Amino acid sequence: MGVPVISEGASDAGLHEACGVVGVVVPGRHATHLCYDALYALQHRGQESAGMASAHDGQITVVKDNGLVSHVFTDATLRALVGSEAIGHTRYSTSGSANWTAAQPVFRSTPESMFALGHNGNLTNTHHLADVAGIQVTSMLSDSDLVAELVARSVSRGSSVEAALVEVLADVEGAYSMVVLDQSGTIYAVRDPHGFRPLCLGRFGSPEEPAGWMVASETPALDVVGASFVREVEPGEMVVLTPEGVRTRRIVAPELTTQGLCIFEFVYFARPDAYLMNRQVHSTRRRMGEFLASQSEVGADVVMGVPDSGIPAAEGFAKASGIPFGYGLVKNRYIGRTFISPDQNTRAASVRRKLNPLREAIEGQRLVVVDDSIVRGTTTRALVRMLKDAGALEVHLRISSPPFQWPCFFGIDTPTRDDLLAAHHTVSEMNEFIGSDSLEFLTLENLRRAVGVVDECCDACLTGRYPAPVPVEISAGARW
Repeated sequence: MGVPVISEGASDAGLHEACGVVGVVVPGRHATHLCYDALYALQHRGQESAGMASAHDGQITVVKDNGLVSHVFTDATLRALVGSEAIGHTRYSTSGSANWTAAQPVFRSTPESMFALGHNGNLTNTHHLADVAGIQVTSMLSDSDLVAELVARSVSRGSSVEAALVEVLADVEGAYSMVVLDQSGTIYAVRDPHGFRPLCLGRFGSPEEPAGWMVASETPALDVVGASFVREVEPGEMVVLTPEGVRTRRIVAPELTTQGLCIFEFVYFARPDAYLMNRQVHSTRRRMGEFLASQSEVGADVVMGVPDSGIPAAEGFAKASGIPFGYGLVKNRYIGRTFISPDQNTRAASVRRKLNPLREAIEGQRLVVVDDSIVRGTTTRALVRMLKDAGALEVHLRISSPPFQWPCFFGIDTPTRDDLLAAHHTVSEMNEFIGSDSLEFLTLENLRRAVGVVDECCDACLTGRYPAPVPVEISAGARW
């Protein structure tokens, strides 16, 4: 097939998580400052926009805008968000508009009730849902907006917000970890039957005397506000938080659910200090590096990771291989999601803007460079060029996941299959395009061993085996 030819019109921003969600109920206290701190802990899950909704005296107040959490919320806006119950959201759009009006939580008001909704994931049957309801799908800002509209219509027909949610979600396909706040201050936290996106339950106070309850996408959001981890929300479960306590209900029978957490939560998306499925992410990434080193030997002087998620895997690789670990790349911490012109020169500039080499650690060295994934390959190629320009004698690239060959439809912003480098090229061809001296990926078997699961995670982006139906027109030959 020859050396891959990559369209100069294709950017290579890598993989992006869709969103982070939070819900807080703390009787007698203001929930919004806790929600704000929790959103800070989930900033990595969405840097495009942030929002919060609070309930007080039968009313819901929503504040949202494009930008980071620290940019959207000020002391004045936090003072306006009064109440003991609040939900929050950080967003990176996977579908729909990137305009500020598409920021979440989504708000709806009917004569019967009002509610706000925040959603992490991506729905795969939005056109069908809209057609059945007689809604022009193009009039909706996002799949979350569509769900909110369907719930509002059900409420207008006499259903409670809870009953409307159960009714609407029965027909929804795809990925959702969702929080909904109604005007009474009740929060409904619900997870899809496959559990594609994480969602956990936390408690303020002691088990004997709870002082409040909380849900969040990841456990560090609990840690930062002093909440204790209780458990993960189960696939197909709704957890209802009220000032009086917590209750749960099934929206899907247990026998109709599966464990399908996205395996890239372990590889890349989740914070290293997060716990998923009772496993700490940092330790899991170190094991990925250890297994990667065991697959083949390489002659090198130093192992270094691409910040941030490549570093634990590089530490594991160094431990298992006996090659010293070192830091060779400095990350600019103040760059969020940046939109740049999609030509080759600016792609290379974007790498330099984000990462800078430590020349003294690199010059004259044979490097093993560990990264989490390769999507289109153009950013990786720019990185290898930068390291060689800094004096590296050799760059041996090691990837702590298998080749990314299939698009995701369940909450990750990925290109089409035509734009995925590994979908149409051998590892040898990829290596030639990237310009590395060697290239190796972690095998699927070793990834599963590192995570400690076999069938409990969705790995469709690596295998093409989707655990739930995806639209035929966008599946491009995928199997499910």
